[in-house]
Amino acid sequence: MSAGLGSDTLLVATHNAGKLEEIAALLEPYGISVVGAADKGLPEPEETGTTFVENARIKAHAAAKATGLPALADDSGIEIDALDGAPGVYTADWAETGSGRDFVMAMTRAHDALVAKDAPQPWTARFRCTLVLAWPDGTDQVFPGKIEGHLTWPMRGEQGHGYDPIFVPEGFDITFGEMDRWQKNEMSHRADAFAKLKAGLFG
Repeated sequence: MSAGLGSDTLLVATHNAGKLEEIAALLEPYGISVVGAADKGLPEPEETGTTFVENARIKAHAAAKATGLPALADDSGIEIDALDGAPGVYTADWAETGSGRDFVMAMTRAHDALVAKDAPQPWTARFRCTLVLAWPDGTDQVFPGKIEGHLTWPMRGEQGHGYDPIFVPEGFDITFGEMDRWQKNEMSHRADAFAKLKAGLFG
């Protein structure tokens, strides 16, 4: 049993198989088995928060309460400085079409908003990831991560997902969409948050 976690099993409050696989790989060296919300038949709670930490808390506490297991949830998105931090917690909402998500539409919306504001370049932005680890007794820990960069246009690269084809991380001249996914995963906002989680739990 992990002393930091208080359990051999961690419930990850996601229905995203790729995210579940990524988290399982990160925690495997610590002898922790990972199960997903779908494995437990859990519904996705409504994300009514106005910050990343509020939404992550909603998901983590709902899963911990429903299963009696420690539960990990994340909420993430992109903040564009010239758009006053938008889309932020509404990052995925900008891609909603009513029948799925279209991130080309979302990236175009972000670009058009920057052009409409005549925002000077570089269009600084950052990806944020907030992890919340919740226990069945109602306590939790928060681990925030981020990566700074700027937006570019037109879109570049077929790798990654979401807004990756327009985000250039600080210190690089290629987008996340052009970057090998292993290289991206080692430096991303999620990697930053997970490094803090591992330090907090396992020292």
